[in-house]
Amino acid sequence: AMLAAASAGQLGALVVGGVEVDDLADPSAALQALAAAPFLVSLEVRASAVTALADVVFPVAPVSDKPGTFLSWEGRPRRFAAVLRKSSAMSDTQVLSMLADSLGTPIGLATPAAAARELAELGPWTGQRAPAPAHSAAPVTAPGAGEAVLSTWRMLLDAGRMQDGEPHLAGTAHPAVARLSAATAAEVGVADGGLLGVSTDRGSVTVPLVVTQMPDRVVWLPTNSAGCAVRRDLVADSGAVVRLSPGGAE
Repeated sequence: AMLAAASAGQLGALVVGGVEVDDLADPSAALQALAAAPFLVSLEVRASAVTALADVVFPVAPVSDKPGTFLSWEGRPRRFAAVLRKSSAMSDTQVLSMLADSLGTPIGLATPAAAARELAELGPWTGQRAPAPAHSAAPVTAPGAGEAVLSTWRMLLDAGRMQDGEPHLAGTAHPAVARLSAATAAEVGVADGGLLGVSTDRGSVTVPLVVTQMPDRVVWLPTNSAGCAVRRDLVADSGAVVRLSPGGAE
């Protein structure tokens, strides 16, 4: 919603903290929205596609240089201490607190310790559980000949930004491959080890095929590996119907 508002010219400024646009559903549209913001502030550890567009960049401290708390998907706090204690880099909390003070709406969280205390004071939710959402299932689109339902997830080592400057670690990542069942591979006309093209109306990727025991007319791709960035190159995600072709030919 914030990106849509920025694209529509409804925001006077936008603060972006540590967001990698290739992780978003439509990276190209996200970059256009950020470029449309009249004033863009970026909180980052290293140069990125966002800092290239930003009017102001605050080089915030990496995890090793600051204490803080991760909140797991279960809502469990996982605190960590600063490893390098003499760093002059500011924490994200300090930068946000300074911005809030300058805007005349202080948040009173000048340090990570203050933020941790407030998080502890809030505690877990003890009220009534929210009712389960009532949503109708989306219609299922059955892929036809030469098509497949896309399945994708990120590999532990991929094209993530945390590997910048670590070519030896990045070099141990699994190569990008596509996976199809034997029947679907035969239908498309691509043998195991051959090149498979996967495309949408927005783009395409071509990677080697590994025939795998899996459902027919389902293709698996790594989400963000070298040579295969699904959201950037296909503007698609799990559940989308994509086209398949031998050797990348349409």
